[in-house]
Amino acid sequence: MNRVVNKAPEAGSAPLAGQWRQAFPALVLLIAWILFLYRETSIAMVTIWSRSETFTHGFLVPPIVLWLVWRQRRAIAALPPRPMLGAFVFAAAVAFAWLLGDLVAVNAVTQLALVALLVLAVPAVVGLQVTRLIIFPLGFLFFCVPIGEFLMPQLMEWTANFTVFALRLSGVPVYREGLQFVIPSGHWSVVEACSGVRYLIASLTVGTLFAYLNYQSTQRRVMFVIVSLLVPVVANWLRAYMIVMLGHLSGNTLAAGVDHLIYGWLFFGVVIMLMFVIGARWAEPELAPPVGRADSHAQLQAVSTARLWLTVGFFGLLVALPHAALWVLDRGEAAGPLRFSAPMALAADWQAGAPEASVFKPAFQNPSAEINTHYASGGRDVGLYLGYYQHQNYARKLVSSDNVLVTSKDPRWVQVNSASRNVSLNGKSATVRRAELRAAASQGQTSEARLTVWQIYWINGNLTSNDYLAKVYSAVQRLTGRGDNSAAIIISTSKDQPGGGDAVLESFLLTNYEAINALLVKTQQGK
Repeated sequence: MNRVVNKAPEAGSAPLAGQWRQAFPALVLLIAWILFLYRETSIAMVTIWSRSETFTHGFLVPPIVLWLVWRQRRAIAALPPRPMLGAFVFAAAVAFAWLLGDLVAVNAVTQLALVALLVLAVPAVVGLQVTRLIIFPLGFLFFCVPIGEFLMPQLMEWTANFTVFALRLSGVPVYREGLQFVIPSGHWSVVEACSGVRYLIASLTVGTLFAYLNYQSTQRRVMFVIVSLLVPVVANWLRAYMIVMLGHLSGNTLAAGVDHLIYGWLFFGVVIMLMFVIGARWAEPELAPPVGRADSHAQLQAVSTARLWLTVGFFGLLVALPHAALWVLDRGEAAGPLRFSAPMALAADWQAGAPEASVFKPAFQNPSAEINTHYASGGRDVGLYLGYYQHQNYARKLVSSDNVLVTSKDPRWVQVNSASRNVSLNGKSATVRRAELRAAASQGQTSEARLTVWQIYWINGNLTSNDYLAKVYSAVQRLTGRGDNSAAIIISTSKDQPGGGDAVLESFLLTNYEAINALLVKTQQGK
């Protein structure tokens, strides 16, 4: 006699397998459509991966995500794919965010929006139940976005603070100005490579993946991610201090040039390895893969082919709308002739001098037009720089991390401090950025030569010194069809003047802003 054994239906039974044979190609097609539409954003992201060592890990993120999803394939196959209409609301908001980001050429916004659209395509096509199962791989996909360099100024400041504090604690006398400091054995400065942002991003990416694979409780995962954030920051502080001490104790024969970088990565590698070794001691055994618990009634209620492809089509149309809006806005912005030249005189007898006599020029990249000259009146001399930007794009834009007063490698000037100052222009209160520059003695100037510099943005008549608010103004102006005409107004003068450099600059700006604004408006109107 043969015994009959009743077996439970296996994951991926016939009804579900049939549903997935429709849903999976639909999802792949939708993702391909999004990547095609936003190909310029995708290419920009890959370009950054290839040229920046900080974000090279981006090439590894998509394969890791696919592998993490593949690990859940059996559990996924046991769940019914069901389109989620709620995803369309979030997709509409993200698509609009992409449009705003593209209008003002902010890579971080457009690239985050692209990844968010790819992630939202999953619940839109296969539903929330499946999305919950692979929520970590979908979230991990955001690590491919090259973002984080906005932290660099703060990380550099912290590194300088700790290094100077540790040196003084070690008995080494230090004289500091901004990110520059001098010890008895030589001059040191904290530059971009010293910020530790590379270590931070690498540690966070790998640490997050390590926490997901080695821990099961949310508490342990969150704790390890926090550790992976703190450890590289502190390790970079120690690295900077040890490099300076190595140079100081060796008479600057060690920890210089290439040695500087080698010691840095070597130290970072050892610290991160120790972090993982210690973290592995609290690893939790991996749980059995979750099995889908969809009941037989839900499995048999297959989503109709028409509904599935209607969902894909509507989502595809939704993500195409920002491109249609951008096309309409671009057609409405006529490219008129750009006439931009410095007037021979401003108000109150401020007379223009020879442009080549200007002692300072900000490091602003690719302006549509620019003026760099100086004006004198009553023994006072003020440098005026106007960088005008029109029809901005990712290669030419007013607000950019590449647009600074001086770069860290500037051979003539070093920025030693920065602050802000309130002034009243045209009856309205405005805030300007204030910086102090020190001349490099190697350029034939005395080391005491210093400039006071003020900076403010002009966005179609609106004034701000805040980068983010400048982007908001630009986005609003473009959305309302008023173009993206913008300018940087930067004035400078010698710090050592009667009344001080700030008093001279304030007098100049209050007296001459009306003439400067008229020049910018005239340029905007193409006159």
